[in-house]
Amino acid sequence: MQKPSAVTPDAPTPIRLPLLTQEWLDLAFIHWAVEPGAVAGLMPRGTVPDTHDGLTYVGLVAFRMHRVGWFRLPGVPYFGSFPETNVRLYSVDAHGRRGVVFRSMDASRLVPVLMGRVGFRLPYLWSRMTVRSVGDTVTYTSSRRWPGPRGAHSRITLRTAERIQEPTPLEHFLTARWGMHNMFFGGAAYLPNHHPRWPLHRARLLSCDEDLVASAGVPAPTADPVSVLYSPGARVRLGRPAGPVTAVPVPAP
Repeated sequence: MQKPSAVTPDAPTPIRLPLLTQEWLDLAFIHWAVEPGAVAGLMPRGTVPDTHDGLTYVGLVAFRMHRVGWFRLPGVPYFGSFPETNVRLYSVDAHGRRGVVFRSMDASRLVPVLMGRVGFRLPYLWSRMTVRSVGDTVTYTSSRRWPGPRGAHSRITLRTAERIQEPTPLEHFLTARWGMHNMFFGGAAYLPNHHPRWPLHRARLLSCDEDLVASAGVPAPTADPVSVLYSPGARVRLGRPAGPVTAVPVPAP
């Protein structure tokens, strides 16, 4: 069992031979604090909730996926570009690798949804979605089509503000995540990612009407979010799954 790795704003390891490339654009990071015990049962085998000052977090992250491509091939312009909204939790495994666990991944293109579900066993869901920007205001909408629960939805509007010159430790914890834990076909594994340091901005949440968090099996928020951030985005490389994640996990700090 290893001590959890440090939270670093820059990716710790380059990915020279990517499995996938893509851009994540116009991201809204909305987070609520939860007790670790409330979500421990939702983690993949071999992981536990990652914590900051004794709490873990549920994130609602809305953005535009742009030009997903395989290996070093050019990104696909139509099927590889679409809105997406994720419900995610924060994880750490016995090897000290910090990551995220996706509970739901709503996307507006059926082909990538099917590929993500079949090829990677990710919880992709097909939804009607839009991302619209007017001045400094961005609105994200989502309404689920398949497989359900049908009609699970979100409508998020935020106003972007100044660039953050020095993010807080919590802001780094919530955004500088360099991999995900998931149950792949060979068992639980860790899929790393690499991208430049996030350009983060303050943001004011103007409205948030959603039931995606509860639909993902996570306790529904009962208070205002503790963190609302915006990023214009970054170009991302995803590596091949590394695992297995089978050892008894070290307790989160």
